[in-house]
Amino acid sequence: MAKTLEVVLEPLDNQRLANLCGALDENLRQIETAYDVEIARRGERFTVRGKAGQVQQAGRAIEHFYGIAGDEFGVDDIQLGLVELANRSQSTQPAPALLTRKSELHGRTPRQVEYLRNIQEHDITFGIGPAGTGKTYLAVASAVDSFEREHVERIILTRPAVEAGERLGFLPGDLTQKVDPYLRPLYDALYDLMGLERVGKLFERGAIEIAPLAFMRGRTLNHAFIILDEAQNTTAEQMKMFLTRIGIGAKAVVTGDLTQVDLPRGQVSGLREARDVLHAVRGIAVTEFLKEDVVRHPLVARIVAAYEQRMSLIEEVGDDTAAPSRSAGRR
Repeated sequence: MAKTLEVVLEPLDNQRLANLCGALDENLRQIETAYDVEIARRGERFTVRGKAGQVQQAGRAIEHFYGIAGDEFGVDDIQLGLVELANRSQSTQPAPALLTRKSELHGRTPRQVEYLRNIQEHDITFGIGPAGTGKTYLAVASAVDSFEREHVERIILTRPAVEAGERLGFLPGDLTQKVDPYLRPLYDALYDLMGLERVGKLFERGAIEIAPLAFMRGRTLNHAFIILDEAQNTTAEQMKMFLTRIGIGAKAVVTGDLTQVDLPRGQVSGLREARDVLHAVRGIAVTEFLKEDVVRHPLVARIVAAYEQRMSLIEEVGDDTAAPSRSAGRR
């Protein structure tokens, strides 16, 4: 049954109230989407309508964000804060501190904290899960942290050049320019964490390197932090080749989403095989993210959940339809 909750924010601070609501109540719409409720406002009085449990959570979220709505408060703080509120009840160890340009950067869910710790404590770490869970961004942040602390001498970025269901044809330019479109998410994270000018200088020095996966055979990567992104699109042979490139003083992070494989039909993902083959190998850690770890727009978690539900239904129907054919064969 629908329930109504009234929230009165006290003491009244008009500037803080305006920061909480955002332009045209944009921030309130984010809270509505996250908790599937309706929020009406008259001054400092908020009326929340929806299911009982959701209404209570939304009310607590409004009070929480009002308490922290300073001058720099915006929609990003709302979206990230919603993730932290959703995971607040789960006990976690303190998130590792990362030395980057963004001092507030930290793991916001238990699995993100686990992921960061795995990266720090293991030489090879797999981050597997749906879009928006921070796999790539936190891997790049860990690489920047290791570089700034002088634990490694260079950062190497690589990924398979597989198009996501499209054929882009011939790409002009030199090798770096050809693979740039595929590595754009890694570039964006580097620029965000180190600054555009510094990243440019490090590229010139060779301290940051773009290494297309297909051209890594025969190399030994020493004292480097290597990130293999979109690893679900590697073949089993490519994955084995990459993992055996790791040299002295090196650390590698492999990220991917096994629900978004763009390999030809019937070809096994190297990431899936590596997860199954290497799960018990000492020195290798695997963090598997869930939809609860999504730190993008609140709708992204719902989109992931909807697709997961659809895949489960398809698998159930497939099992049901397969059973009669097997029994018919026995007869």
